[in-house]
Amino acid sequence: MPLNVRPVVPSRFARRSHESGRAPRSVLGGYIALTKPRIIELLLITTVPTMVVAEGGWPDLGLILVTLIGGSLAAGGANAINMYIDRDIDALMERTKTRPLVTGLIAPRNALIFAISLEILAFAVLWAGANLLSGLLALSATFFYVFVYSLWLKRTSKQNIVIGGAAGAVPVLVGWAAVTNSLGWTPWLLFLLIFLWTPPHFWALAIKHSDDYKAAGVPMLPVVESHEKVIASMVRYTVALTVCSLVVVPVGDMGWFYGISAALLGGAFLWGTIALGRSTSPAASMRLFTFSISYVTLLFVALTVDVFIH
Repeated sequence: MPLNVRPVVPSRFARRSHESGRAPRSVLGGYIALTKPRIIELLLITTVPTMVVAEGGWPDLGLILVTLIGGSLAAGGANAINMYIDRDIDALMERTKTRPLVTGLIAPRNALIFAISLEILAFAVLWAGANLLSGLLALSATFFYVFVYSLWLKRTSKQNIVIGGAAGAVPVLVGWAAVTNSLGWTPWLLFLLIFLWTPPHFWALAIKHSDDYKAAGVPMLPVVESHEKVIASMVRYTVALTVCSLVVVPVGDMGWFYGISAALLGGAFLWGTIALGRSTSPAASMRLFTFSISYVTLLFVALTVDVFIH
């Protein structure tokens, strides 16, 4: 599948985007925007707690820094490649038309070179500073995100974010592998947790921006299904997510603090998802989207705390 998509005409009316706020004005700001820093932050929230669980305490600070740097470079490169691929549909969506490849701030070729360079550097950092397994896992996430999600599923299937979300779950595997140079049931269960969290998290955002996706011809679930069916799917994933988070207790030998936190957070997420079924307002969907970020943050904080009090 070639990375070549049709060029776009820079937007004259670009003002704001969900991820970056105002359009970047400097070339340096444009390259930073290509990496989608807010998404990287979210991925790294899951990495350090996973490393703590793998170690049974605080890992070596140098190893944490290497893993975070390598993970950030890999995620940033994948995000930049995604912007390169999606520059045609980004020009059609209000949320994304201030991105640097749409406005013409950065040339597509330069963006692709930048992205591939980040991936090479990420692999080198993880291999040299952690181990080969963590580097290979980081690269696998990029390949999956680019070829399976961005180039195939995003524009062709309503299950795009369900399957594509696997890429966003790989950082927990990278974190675990960096500490232990192996994988086991616990990291794969944490991988499944993020995998199940991604659809209700992203669909809450997609409900608000369904008109954008419709205009761009992207078959996100809220575009092709009724609100009722979308909420029903979100509820199913949220229930599965909550069950998965509780299974972590016996499998990962976690204690009461994490167990209670997982139950309360899962209940709150489920309640909010059901409540969204009674409202189609963009504000309501964004409240759930925001809470979903708080959910995963607090859940992994609870994992960390539990290691030290269990």
